[in-house]
Amino acid sequence: MIKTLAHPTVAEVFSINHNTVYRIPKYQREYAWGISDWDALFKDIMENDQGYFLGSYICVSSSALEGSVLEVIDGQQRFTTLQLLMTALYSKLASNVDENDTEDMNVLANLRKKLANHKQSFSAGKKRSEYFQRLYLQKQNMNDEDFAYILYTNGVITDVKTKPINFGNRRIAKAFRHFCKLIDSETARRTQENPDFPLVYVLLELVEKVESAVMVGIEVDSNRDAYMLFESLNHRGVPLSALDLIKNTLIAHAERNGNTDNCYEQWKYMLGLIGQDDYAVQERFFRQYYNAFRDELNEPYQTSEKRYYFGYLATRSTLLDIYEELIKMDYQSLLDDLAEKAEKYAVIVNNSDETHVYSEVLLDLSRISGAPSYMLLLYLLSNQERMELPDSDICEVVSILIRFFVRRNITDVPNTRKLTQIFMEIIAEVRNMSGDAIVSCIHERLRSVSATDEMFEEKLRGPLYDENPEATRFVLCSIEAQHQTRETYTNLWSRDRENGKKYVWTIEHIFPEGENIPTSWVDMIANGDADLAKRYRDEYVHTLGNLTITGYNQNLSNMPFAQKRDRTAKDRSKQIGYRNGLYLNADVVVRDRWTVEDITRRTDVLVAELMHMFEL
Repeated sequence: MIKTLAHPTVAEVFSINHNTVYRIPKYQREYAWGISDWDALFKDIMENDQGYFLGSYICVSSSALEGSVLEVIDGQQRFTTLQLLMTALYSKLASNVDENDTEDMNVLANLRKKLANHKQSFSAGKKRSEYFQRLYLQKQNMNDEDFAYILYTNGVITDVKTKPINFGNRRIAKAFRHFCKLIDSETARRTQENPDFPLVYVLLELVEKVESAVMVGIEVDSNRDAYMLFESLNHRGVPLSALDLIKNTLIAHAERNGNTDNCYEQWKYMLGLIGQDDYAVQERFFRQYYNAFRDELNEPYQTSEKRYYFGYLATRSTLLDIYEELIKMDYQSLLDDLAEKAEKYAVIVNNSDETHVYSEVLLDLSRISGAPSYMLLLYLLSNQERMELPDSDICEVVSILIRFFVRRNITDVPNTRKLTQIFMEIIAEVRNMSGDAIVSCIHERLRSVSATDEMFEEKLRGPLYDENPEATRFVLCSIEAQHQTRETYTNLWSRDRENGKKYVWTIEHIFPEGENIPTSWVDMIANGDADLAKRYRDEYVHTLGNLTITGYNQNLSNMPFAQKRDRTAKDRSKQIGYRNGLYLNADVVVRDRWTVEDITRRTDVLVAELMHMFEL
């Protein structure tokens, strides 16, 4: 795994005695450190003794890379920041050094060579010195262009660089300016403490401080090895994910064919389809893509000894291994197919502008946490024409899946860890079927592994909310939706405007669930017997018959039953109690009291309705 392990100083990392070039993969995430990070790094170096530990970095060596080139896979934020600090020091030192002082000029020259590789050439009989970047940054947000321009304008590199548009507004330029200010403040403080100490000596001390700082450098042979190290290393910066490394591997292969930009655009397009800002969804897509199309992907490489050349199953731990092998075989065909499948996945996860007859039921499948079945839907939608599946059949399959997941999530049968294998087996069964036969096969297979009606009913009658509040909310909303009309429609899935995370409509316990039962409720439900009221609470409070949904949960809370039932807004413009017009409350608002008998009776009614709705 680890090729070399060292703890070099910053001076040794960027040693003038070797021409190592460090590259941050072109399409790595952009430079993200800000003022607090810059201040912390500078303060840590300046306020501690020489040899202060700065953290670790990981580089990947590759035979495909020419010369002494290492890709900085982890630690790129720190590498970039150190080089910007060193460039700021070089700029300050160059402006103050005495050109006649040989020793100081040598320090300046050596600092330059830590920032740039030196090459001598001859032209027209004259020797010419050229300086090139030692560190090449990622292309995101013009990071490398900005950095190269800073190096050029401060006399570090000789290759002419033009000023990038809006250069001063980006983070690289801001970091350089900030370090210049920090250096000025530090030198002013030190010269004030020692007025006879020349400014250039102070700057030389700062250079020595930075160069003596220590890092742990790890060189590995592959991205996979780098990924395995991330979880065991604790350092500043955000570790790369498996998908970052898959992307980097793709880009590296594309670069060999001069296809980098097109490859990256395809990658961005694909992630945009499946959820640009949701890593969990992205990773799930890559796992489910392989698991759904495992047989097709392995078929060209199948042997009598090894059926699944790339891997039996894509999991979080095997994902990187599988995709590195797939990329090695044919990265462009893989990328094309991933992009095509991502268009289908976007429909499944409701991230597409396309609308279908099954779009609404897909929302319900998401709400009941039916994501494990997305691999099956991905396979069906990708082969819809070949399998002769009209949209109405897809709609029926999704409806079956919803019923299955309601029962599964309430009973925990089958167990979560079995779901991936179940859906992979279903894909294998329906692969050569068509039309109604596919729908029937899926229905029968899911029914065979689902909980029995008796078990489902037993769970529905129990403390459902306590065991599974999300599934409880789903079934209550589903009951309400069954009885809504255009005139009475209420969007029970709307979220609050503040952060968009919490549902506006939440579950309300009619008989309060709190530890301290209000006196009015003790009197009503247990004739004043506090101990009996607590036993009733423990047995009935989380059952379906005692639950409803409301957009004003905190306004009702522990109020007496009549007040909960008849509560209105302060201006009396709307009902915020149980008289809100919901079907779920129709048999509640007619009651003057709320008793255990009422809870039991209402549980019977709701359970019967749910058994019918989610029959499998």
